[in-house]
Amino acid sequence: MKNHPMAGIVLAAGMSARMGKPKQLMNLSGKPLLARVVEAALASELEKVALVLGHEAEKILAALGPLARDQRLTTVVNERYREGMASSLQAGLLQVKDRFPAVMFLLGDQPMVDVDTINLLLRRFRASDKDICVPVYAGVRGNPVCFSNLFYDRIIAIRGDTGAREIINDHPDNVLYVEIDNSLCFMDIDSPEDAEQINNLL
Repeated sequence: MKNHPMAGIVLAAGMSARMGKPKQLMNLSGKPLLARVVEAALASELEKVALVLGHEAEKILAALGPLARDQRLTTVVNERYREGMASSLQAGLLQVKDRFPAVMFLLGDQPMVDVDTINLLLRRFRASDKDICVPVYAGVRGNPVCFSNLFYDRIIAIRGDTGAREIINDHPDNVLYVEIDNSLCFMDIDSPEDAEQINNLL
């Protein structure tokens, strides 16, 4: 089967400069924000989950409690996290690329990405002949995004505080767009107000 098995890579190495403290630890209805993302990834059909940490890695890992000891979870500390998101994409990918022909990148600050959405993307991607898979809501692209190993070298070559958007833009014919019906999946936490809004929904 194409794009099987697949590893999830949770990107959570950032400094949360705008928040003044690690947003990965923000309490969302009794759980750290990052724990919600990791929980969903581990409850999904992803065969492996690599968690990329950086700033205050030890404190964040400790806050995950038993989740951090799940056998399917591997933790990677990106020592280059100050260089931006590209370095975290690469730290996670280098951990799994030799054993997994496809990966799904999940953002550690999008706590409303649920198991159903992860599994929908994973299944649709595997059933297609495409090498990139992107969720769409009301015409807007979002995350998590999947790539086959066709693009691993391109991802490893990215530099700076950028994701893989250019790769997606450069290969429009090789992208599977999957319409999702949950707009909250795309909501990321960038301020205490965002967290309050999410808490009101949980």
